This record gives sequence, C-alpha cells and structure tokens, in this order.
Amino acid sequence: MENLVAKVSYLKGLCDGLAIDESKPEGKLLVNIVDALESIAAALDDVIDAHDELEEKVDEIDSDLADLEDLAYDDEDDDYDDEDEFDFDDDLDDMDLFEIECPNCHEDVMVDFDSLDEEKGIVCPNCNQEIELEFECDCDDCE
Repeated sequence: MENLVAKVSYLKGLCDGLAIDESKPEGKLLVNIVDALESIAAALDDVIDAHDELEEKVDEIDSDLADLEDLAYDDEDDDYDDEDEFDFDDDLDDMDLFEIECPNCHEDVMVDFDSLDEEKGIVCPNCNQEIELEFECDCDDCE
C-alpha cells in the first residue's frame, strides 16, 4: 500500500515540477487525474487500516470464543466419566425419600425427609395444594 501512495506522490511531484498549463484541456485533465489518484490512494489507505483493526478484533473474538468453547464443551473436566453413568434408581436409594398420596388430587408424591423440617410445609407438585401430614406413633413415649 505504501508503494501506491509513494507512486502517486511521485506523479504529483512530476506534475508540479513540469509546470503543466492547467488552462489547456490536456493539462487540466492530467492534474485532475493525479488529484483523483491521490484521493483514491488515501481512501484505500484508510480502508486497509480499518481492515487491519477489524482483523485484530476478529482474532480477539475468535480467541475468546475458543476459550468459551473449551469451558462449555470440554469433556476432560466433566464431573463423571462416560463409564460412570448416572443411575437414577441407585441415587434415589441414597436419598431420604418416601412416597405419600396427596389427599387433594390422590397422586403419589415423593417427599424428602429434609423438607419435613422446614416450616413452609409440603406442596403437591400436581395440584399445588399444601399437604398436611399426620404421624401415628405406636411407642409409649408419644401421647
């Protein structure tokens, strides 16, 4: 690009040094052609600078995207390997769950023992009604 700007500058210098008579049509044409070439070279230089800036930004974005892809799709950092498949039944057995029937909609609901300790109660996921639990105890300590 610098070569083009230098060539146009050289042509402009030649026109200035030749003392071209701009009153004649040929002189006027030659001077205007050199001026147009100078404008084109300057505009092209601006376009190349803008392109270089955009290319740098695209490289940065590409690098950032590669980092995000590594985070999102990296199989090496998975919590479990493909060999350690999730077994829903085994994991349910490890949880403290019990099944009750909702008195409102009569659907079976799985309840976690930890949720019994909370003051907000148990809400049926099917009918969204609160389920009141009554415990019967056969021991001598309870009345």
